[in-house]
Amino acid sequence: MKLSDLRKVTVKKHLRVRFGLANGMECVVNEHGIAQVPALRAVPSFNLEDELAGAQSFIVESSDALDKDKSKPKTRHYTRDEMLALTTAGAGVEAAHDEHED
Repeated sequence: MKLSDLRKVTVKKHLRVRFGLANGMECVVNEHGIAQVPALRAVPSFNLEDELAGAQSFIVESSDALDKDKSKPKTRHYTRDEMLALTTAGAGVEAAHDEHED
């Protein structure tokens, strides 16, 4: 799973995905596909792609739920395998859709 795959899924499914970094910080990929590290105050000494490769747990929030009822978004914890399945399923749907348009 690559950061670009995760970004595509967050945009298509209107999700926010959070995962921890080795230095104790957290990365948030929002529903616009933008990866941010909110606690970052200087030039990072790490690569997000490498940090994602080592991430074992993810927190997924539906941004649709937040927009509709203005309450806390519904969250779900995913393992690395579950997140991989979610990103792979999103890519499969896109590939099938592209094939169908031809």
